[in-house]
Amino acid sequence: MDQDSPMRSAAQRRSGQPKAPKAQQRPKETLVHGVTLRDDYGWLRAENWKDVLRDPDTLPADIRKHLETENTYCKKLMAPTRELQREIVKEMRGRIKEDDSSVPQPDGPFFYYSRYRKGGEHPLICRRPRREKSREQIMLDADALAKGKDFFDLGDAAHSPDHKLLAWSADEAGSELHGIRVRNLATGEDLPDLVADTTGEIVWASDSRSFFYVALDADHRPSKVLRHRLGTPAEQDELLHDEADAGMFVDIDKVQSGRFLLITISDHETSETRILDLEAADAAPVLVAPRQVRRQYRVEHHGEDFLILTNDGGAEDFKIVTAPVATPGTEHWRDLVPHRSGRLIISHVCLKGRLIRLEREDGLPRIIIRELASGAESSIAFDEETYGLGMDAGYEFDTDTLRFIYASMARPAETYDYDLATGERTLLKRQEVPSGHDPQAYRVRRIFATAQDGERVPISILHRADTPLDGSAPCLLYGYGSYGSAMSASFRTRPLSLVDRGFVYAIAHVRGGTDKGWRWYLDGKRENKRNTFTDFIAAAGALADAKFTSRGRIVAEGGSAGGMLMGAVANMAPELFAGIVAEVPFVDVLNTILDDTLPLTPPEWPEWGDPIRDPQAFATIRSYSPYDNVTAQSYPPILAMAGLTDPRVTYWEPAKWVAKLRELMTGGGPIMLHTNMDAGHGGAAGRFDSLKETALAYAFAIHAVGEGWPKSS
Repeated sequence: MDQDSPMRSAAQRRSGQPKAPKAQQRPKETLVHGVTLRDDYGWLRAENWKDVLRDPDTLPADIRKHLETENTYCKKLMAPTRELQREIVKEMRGRIKEDDSSVPQPDGPFFYYSRYRKGGEHPLICRRPRREKSREQIMLDADALAKGKDFFDLGDAAHSPDHKLLAWSADEAGSELHGIRVRNLATGEDLPDLVADTTGEIVWASDSRSFFYVALDADHRPSKVLRHRLGTPAEQDELLHDEADAGMFVDIDKVQSGRFLLITISDHETSETRILDLEAADAAPVLVAPRQVRRQYRVEHHGEDFLILTNDGGAEDFKIVTAPVATPGTEHWRDLVPHRSGRLIISHVCLKGRLIRLEREDGLPRIIIRELASGAESSIAFDEETYGLGMDAGYEFDTDTLRFIYASMARPAETYDYDLATGERTLLKRQEVPSGHDPQAYRVRRIFATAQDGERVPISILHRADTPLDGSAPCLLYGYGSYGSAMSASFRTRPLSLVDRGFVYAIAHVRGGTDKGWRWYLDGKRENKRNTFTDFIAAAGALADAKFTSRGRIVAEGGSAGGMLMGAVANMAPELFAGIVAEVPFVDVLNTILDDTLPLTPPEWPEWGDPIRDPQAFATIRSYSPYDNVTAQSYPPILAMAGLTDPRVTYWEPAKWVAKLRELMTGGGPIMLHTNMDAGHGGAAGRFDSLKETALAYAFAIHAVGEGWPKSS
């Protein structure tokens, strides 16, 4: 394989800039809906990719050589920033409280929590008696478990109802294949029980003699729910649900009361729930309501009723209904919290005597507490332009305490206990920034961009108070815009390394998320997907017009489906950006969504459309798929980041995209690819190891708006 470009530009020769790798072209053509698709770089998709997920050493030698050559090229191009990267890692690490711990949550006789030791990459899972604060038991030491491994990521850690056992799961390859083990908390030893190839989620039966889990099938899809009885081989586990539809995800959880297991079968717009009585040793799942296309519902429990969050009956922004536990079908659903357009109900939970819901209106979240007996409601909200708010119901049901977490982009997270009887708030923890942080030194703003069709796109902004707002400041603009995921305007310590260097940090709340309600999501999916891209471009323009930055001084950043956004705007408006950071980018959209053997493809069709069976969906995806729309034009510098064992966005997507960009671009660049050869979708798992990848991205952004690289021509 020829790893070097056939000729070097004059700028490269003058600067000593290394030659870019050139992937060999091995054209393959396929005919779909009468259209011939040519893929010159499809060979980068290893035929044995399923084996690679389990054992990265099985990657074919020619593909490994290409990825390693790309990594070497990236390292050489980023060499001028090596000291800057070290500085950024040091800064970001200095903002992390090394011996940090979560706020303990009560459950029966214990407080449960996690904490880190100084210098530790992974958490310690701990508990202490409620009456003896000094008697800590370390139930699980993830640092010890990770020792000597190239990758380790702790999944779930669930203590049994009798408090004698801890079921825990871990992924040791980055491929999201979790093994489950069970620890005896009296001896500290793991039982012989081992369940492999799971999603990592664990729910205990009430008698503490068995637990439930979701198994991944041969195509890496979560499709089966099983019960494991302690002391029996995993091969004998009881199958409770086996999903036949490859387009549906299977998930498990339990209601806050602890009475029922929830088996949720869903895609991105349809759901179905089956319940199982956790107090009955041989209970079988019972269907709540059969799946109906585009109907979603989530179940909570209180007394003799289920409280169900649903969009049934045209409730686009969702409502909450009640149904008897004995007869939970839709014919018995009765409105409790009616639908109101523009108020999106995000989630709900029941504590004894109360229904609590998290909702968002006009882009701002709030928590509503409803007394079930009287119907009286009160709220938790904050009077700021933009902020993040979440709630944590903990383990207990019979309690007057609700925990919530509040933060703004400049204000570190604050954890409160809220007395549901009196309304009193008790601050339990304020996020510490050991190296120092003064919220008054920063400004948080929210402005709106006007999209092509007149919609107002919110933009959350953070900058230092002394940053000049005359258009001279560089900007990092982050975007996502898929799956209905809203981007929280909460506190993040890592971007401060940019903001403290004069950057404006901004989040574009583009369509495809639910930042302005469910309609905001629908207007950014399938046939409306292009709105996500034009919203982001409009946001960049609005920031420049308002003098927060200027065109050509903006670095765009997005990951996964947000990486697809990066690829699209690179094709549509390359002149706007000084650089683009695309993390595990979903850029080969058409080829991936045409390949129903890949783990996530069938469940993705409701989000993007089914190009196999629907010619219009094929045409729509083909019109924006970043890989398919690379063209002969100048591109800004691009840093693409991938994970070899990523089952969500496979490593070959960014590898192919980078190769095609280099083939067709007429100037600009450079185009870089960095593949973590020991990790998956989330990158490095350790809390400090992951800083290196962020530092690489931020150093790229700083260099792109500063000295930059010699331009190719």
